[in-house]
Amino acid sequence: MKRMKATIAYDGSGFAGYQIQLKTRTVQLELLRALKELHKGEPVEVVASGRTDSGVHATGQVIHFDTPFSMPKESWMRALNVRLPQDIQVYDIEEADADFHARYHAKGKIYRYKWNRSKLINPFHRNHLVHVPQKIDVGRMEKAAEAFIGTHDFSSFCAANTNVVDKVRSIWRIDFEEHGEELHMVIEGSGFLYNMVRIIAGTLLEVGLNRREPEELAEIIAACDRDAAGKTAAAHGLYLEKVHY
Repeated sequence: MKRMKATIAYDGSGFAGYQIQLKTRTVQLELLRALKELHKGEPVEVVASGRTDSGVHATGQVIHFDTPFSMPKESWMRALNVRLPQDIQVYDIEEADADFHARYHAKGKIYRYKWNRSKLINPFHRNHLVHVPQKIDVGRMEKAAEAFIGTHDFSSFCAANTNVVDKVRSIWRIDFEEHGEELHMVIEGSGFLYNMVRIIAGTLLEVGLNRREPEELAEIIAACDRDAAGKTAAAHGLYLEKVHY
């Protein structure tokens, strides 16, 4: 058996998240279907670097699976992509070490959150960017984001219903990029709690809209209380961009 490591992209608009669920369409379900067909009806387990929620996109999700087949990279990509729906595509694949694990060996991740600042909603962006027609003060957001850099207990920025006990994570950088009417937040860190990036994005947006002061962020982090932070930003603005190994 060979262990294959693949990098995939998907448009989360048509999925109820990554993880397989009963009676609903998920990314994992489509991957399992494609691999089962390729392996002549034999089920193949697929492991991802982590889950993404309903509506969340990925340009750099990483998965692994075991297979008895041996094919060149181009043949693997062609065989998988022809069996996958058009809103999921494999764009890199390679044989990995036998003990490689897409989730447990991940050392960090990069996420990107996208806002559209145009006056009117672009119907082609409605599932891929979050529309914020108000004026956003990016400088205030950059100042507030400085409080996140480093290692902290991120209980204030985690969904209240999570069962994760250790909420200490490290954030290495938060950058803001302006692409015309689009504003992107790029966040890189060792790992992220459930809804953590979306709560950070929602809280920083409130700073950019003058609804909070940048100086409040240190206090919110120290509070370790979800109620202290801002709203959870909408799922469809979020992209898993890269997984570090």
